[in-house]
Amino acid sequence: MKTKIAPSILSADFSVMGEAVKKLEQSGADLVHCDVMDGTFVEPITFGGQMVKNIRPLTKLPLDVHLMIEHPKTQIKFFAEAGADIITVHYEACKKISDDYLRETLELIKSYGVKCGAVVNPDVPVENIFPVFPLCDMVLLMSVFPGYGGQKFISEVLEKVKKARAYAVQIGKPDLDIEIDGGVTEENAAAIRAAGANVLVAGSTVFKSSDMAKTIANLKK
Repeated sequence: MKTKIAPSILSADFSVMGEAVKKLEQSGADLVHCDVMDGTFVEPITFGGQMVKNIRPLTKLPLDVHLMIEHPKTQIKFFAEAGADIITVHYEACKKISDDYLRETLELIKSYGVKCGAVVNPDVPVENIFPVFPLCDMVLLMSVFPGYGGQKFISEVLEKVKKARAYAVQIGKPDLDIEIDGGVTEENAAAIRAAGANVLVAGSTVFKSSDMAKTIANLKK
């Protein structure tokens, strides 16, 4: 399965975001990971649909929008219309509202013709989102606690990746994108891929590199 690198623009210089996105495409990135934070689900506030709308014309790469927000259903329309190619939402945020909220949100995303995915934090069993695997185009497993870039990778998440890949195969979706987000480096990328993840989010690793293209290539190797 092809490894895809999705650098997080959370680690980019927001004052030159357009140039940063263009450079990612030139450097061989496969997706642009957009971390949306609301100051409630996680402490920081990053950006909303307007940022996605503004960078959409600047790249042909898929925009991978990760909603770290409360009540994600209320924001789906804005991000879909802004040009998101895939929108992922957190199990934890949805569970606080109702048992059906995650499924309803994923179905709403798909109704806009956008790919959808479910996310779990490091301390949440991946089995909790098994019921929505058939709906998902991607499953995102956090390997740090969401909110801040530059954190250390939580290696225990690799077991969750293995379980996710095994279950995807079991239900007839062997090519399901399994994304890992947090603490991804050139040193641990091979172990992450070996566990079954094929989409690697790398923010600090890519944006702090003196040679982004080489770093992205190394992450794929």
